Amino acid sequence: MSSSKLQESEVRIKHSLNKNEEEFRIRRRNTVQQCLQNHEIHCSLDDAPNIALLGSGGGERAMVGLLGSLVQLHKVGLLDSVLYLSGVSGSTWCMASLYKEPDWSTKLETVKDKIIQRLSGPKVSWTDAFAKLKKYYYEKDHFSLTDFWAAMVITTYVKEIDEHTLTEQWDEQSKDPFPIYTVIDKQCKQQKEGDPWFEFTPHEAGYSLIGAFVGVSNFGWQFEKGSVMKQQPEIDMLYLQALCGSALADGDENLKFIWQKIKGFFSGFRKQILEEMREEHSDSQPVDKCFQVLLDLADMNVCVLDVKDPSALDESIRTTLKDLAVPERHLVFPEEKLNLYDKEAAKLYMEHYTIDVCIDLNGCSNFWPINLCLSICKCMAQWIWGRKYDFLHNITDEPVPAALLKSQTRDYMDAGLLLNSPYISVLRKERNIHLIISLDFSDGDPFMTVREAAEMCKKQNIPFPEVNIPSEDLEKPKDFYVFKGQNVPTVIHIPLFNVVNCGDKIEDWRSKYRTFQGPYSAEMITDLMEVAGKNITNNKAKVVEEICAIVGLQE
Repeated sequence: MSSSKLQESEVRIKHSLNKNEEEFRIRRRNTVQQCLQNHEIHCSLDDAPNIALLGSGGGERAMVGLLGSLVQLHKVGLLDSVLYLSGVSGSTWCMASLYKEPDWSTKLETVKDKIIQRLSGPKVSWTDAFAKLKKYYYEKDHFSLTDFWAAMVITTYVKEIDEHTLTEQWDEQSKDPFPIYTVIDKQCKQQKEGDPWFEFTPHEAGYSLIGAFVGVSNFGWQFEKGSVMKQQPEIDMLYLQALCGSALADGDENLKFIWQKIKGFFSGFRKQILEEMREEHSDSQPVDKCFQVLLDLADMNVCVLDVKDPSALDESIRTTLKDLAVPERHLVFPEEKLNLYDKEAAKLYMEHYTIDVCIDLNGCSNFWPINLCLSICKCMAQWIWGRKYDFLHNITDEPVPAALLKSQTRDYMDAGLLLNSPYISVLRKERNIHLIISLDFSDGDPFMTVREAAEMCKKQNIPFPEVNIPSEDLEKPKDFYVFKGQNVPTVIHIPLFNVVNCGDKIEDWRSKYRTFQGPYSAEMITDLMEVAGKNITNNKAKVVEEICAIVGLQE
């Protein structure tokens, strides 16, 4: 890129749609109108309703459930009525798989078979996954747990390394619904200032509510006052899936799960590096000891999370560091001893401890494999996910919250940690959505997402219908709910497991398809797709009825 091009502003701050998205909507309206005519719903182009289909989070359950639902929407002839397809977490894994195929909605049976074959096939090899992690480590300024999550965890579910980018996936003449991937800004969520809702489309990435965007291919670049200062590689679809699905569960169990994954990675990496060093007749003893410290450090973190005495591991770490003859040691006993029964104090203790060990190891090794492992440990200790340059840094004369102007970097993570369905992004005023079809694949309470969406919209003054759930349905949900009102979008809410498609075995289905479990077998995938598809097939007439009602109001 030329120096003059680098000085051009690539940031757009405005409450309007990207012109390419607007042009797509105009073209898509013809498809929607034709689809509705096929169902005896007659309306002018101007009165064709804007329909958004939402997929909630839920790991591979959400990925497979959304695929099964879309297949049935296609079979009943309603898929072409959808303007937007938006997802959170596991649903975005399905979207990424679909949009690999140009015009997937016109050949969904074939695309579905390819996806099922991949999901039930062999996993990505450790060698390929590691090579991808190494590439992430070297190619950009900010390395985070999302990079590790993408290469070493997401690949075990999606069974591929998709290096295409979002811009490469999209053809301006696409016959598919317009995709919106959603995440949240971690700092905005925690500090309750700015706008936590962040979206990715084929054209832009940015904050949904405040209307601040950057070209999606420029996301992650370093900006100053709205102008490009430094380029970074465009994020690929594997990384985007990790960014959207960066926390399958929250809390201590998730921490333990990741530390255990990290330990498994360290073990495999250690074996590979030591074999290479032996072949080269290099002195592998210092490297072996460094890996032993890293393995003990991972075990110690898990031990503390399990509220078990880690003193033996601590002693092993200190002894090995001493053997390594670290020139300047940071690891000393803090004034406050580790209190296993004070959760927050123990967490802070281990954060400091982990960082100190990393500093000490860094002082005795300049070997890149060790440096990569140390980066992973530091990210774990500080819980750094999805760190990127803040494209709004020092923007002037623009109505942007101060919090987003001051920071040089922002952290992005799974939107399901705030709301497990992408309501907020599709409800941008300028998108003018008339009907939302919410497919809920969540764990636990099947009505939590729609209730929380209603509460959030009320606080933000975003039009949304009242949500009232019959008390008898809380434990035994039905397969179709409609919420509507005056001057608000109609919301259709469809829980995945319900009394219609599961009978009295709802809990059995939930137990079989947990969010936090390993990849599903081919049989599990087929059964789950069938159950999800019934929710569409059984309610086709009701969906058509709601579309009719909306068209009637428009005319």
